[in-house]
Amino acid sequence: MPSHLSADRPSAQPPGRGSVDALISQTRRLKGDVDAVRRDAPSDDSDPQERWQRALYDLALHQLSDLDEHLAQLRDGPPAVPSAAGAEPATRTAPPAPRRGSLLSRVGSAEWNLLTDEASWSGELYEILGRDRSAPPLTLDELPSLVLDEDKPKLTVMVTDCLVDAKRIDGEFRVLRPDGEVRTVHMMGEPVLAADGSTASMWAVLRDVSELRRSERAVSETRDSLQRHRQHAQSEHRLAVELQEAVLPPWRGSLRLPHQGAETLDLAAHYLPSSSSALIGGDWYDALELADGDTLLSVGDLTGHGVAVASGMATLLGAVRGMAMAGTQPGRLMALLNQLVDATVQPALGSAVCCRYRPRTRTLAWAQAGHPAPLLFRGGTGRRLHSPDGVLLGATSGAVYAQAEETLEPGDLLLLYTDGLVPGCDNAAAVNRLLDLAPRFEGARAAQDCARTVMEEFGETEREDDACVLIAKVTS
Repeated sequence: MPSHLSADRPSAQPPGRGSVDALISQTRRLKGDVDAVRRDAPSDDSDPQERWQRALYDLALHQLSDLDEHLAQLRDGPPAVPSAAGAEPATRTAPPAPRRGSLLSRVGSAEWNLLTDEASWSGELYEILGRDRSAPPLTLDELPSLVLDEDKPKLTVMVTDCLVDAKRIDGEFRVLRPDGEVRTVHMMGEPVLAADGSTASMWAVLRDVSELRRSERAVSETRDSLQRHRQHAQSEHRLAVELQEAVLPPWRGSLRLPHQGAETLDLAAHYLPSSSSALIGGDWYDALELADGDTLLSVGDLTGHGVAVASGMATLLGAVRGMAMAGTQPGRLMALLNQLVDATVQPALGSAVCCRYRPRTRTLAWAQAGHPAPLLFRGGTGRRLHSPDGVLLGATSGAVYAQAEETLEPGDLLLLYTDGLVPGCDNAAAVNRLLDLAPRFEGARAAQDCARTVMEEFGETEREDDACVLIAKVTS
């Protein structure tokens, strides 16, 4: 607050009460709106983004509360002028304590008279610094005794520049109160000059900004945590994509196998990533020509997302390929695959379909583990193959998986897919939507044309989970 020594300065006219009241009303409405949004916001401490958002809400509310009380002070005018020095009462009476936690309890003022070496503090400053109100105020020489050692040079420079070079004070330092609590104080002040131009006194307003700085640190820390979380997620996503691309056959265009003889299957596949998650799921498809001339066809889905799931998917796919190459039939292969999933350190569940196509007899032997059955299209119509018994991979130890056989004809089209290919539909509805594509498949010349038809129908739809589709067309 201005010193009585600068009373010759022209005083600024206070703003009209009505205009300040309007600003107070706007501030309080905005504070209420921010508080309402904060209450409605999710409060999941495990989500770095939500922690950061909540810290920003708290900081905004803190600053709006301060603005509200600043405007109230502006409306109500300055506090009463204290009695003149010569009229000091016989007994010293400490100013009344403001409400704890209010802005008034966090803003104090002081004046140091360099001519008389006297100091004058407001009651709020005693509260901020934790000093006994009956004790005399500290002089400028004594004030550093409250300041933390690492901040003392900063305070010394500010006071020296003010007293010697008449510079304004605007800086912060930390004080250690008698109760052991550390407070951050923001000090603003300026020198008051005597008639001869020398510095007669210095006045300052000191504000306790501890809560404000804590809120700002919380915003900074949660922002840094969010950045680290995003960087980790990006790195994990990149690693999962690289792992997926390394183990899955290329899905852009037709799948080509190193056939030893005439081509018996025309193959195409497509992978559809989730539109709601940046993480890679555990869906896979595979087509592999085996040593005896048979062809392995498989699709599957390991629950979860991320690098660990992509790694688990790669392990299962490698196991499927190895066992199929060794001549293991689909039913037995599923039982062994279930043992592998059951023995993993990280519990997981998965579903899969494994087919072995024998081109000499055009016979399809297949088994499934809790997975949608393949769809067979022939002559412009389609049907779902009857599923042999088989539970989810990892659901129970020692599970037995039945095996079924289907005889195919030239021109038949087999469609294997994972859950989520048709978003927003249960399994029965998804099957019906896919079977409705039979007339369009009949007119397609190649498997890739059929895969393109599936993408045109379902590829642009928002999906919560990854999906893939594998199409095999019997050519001879």
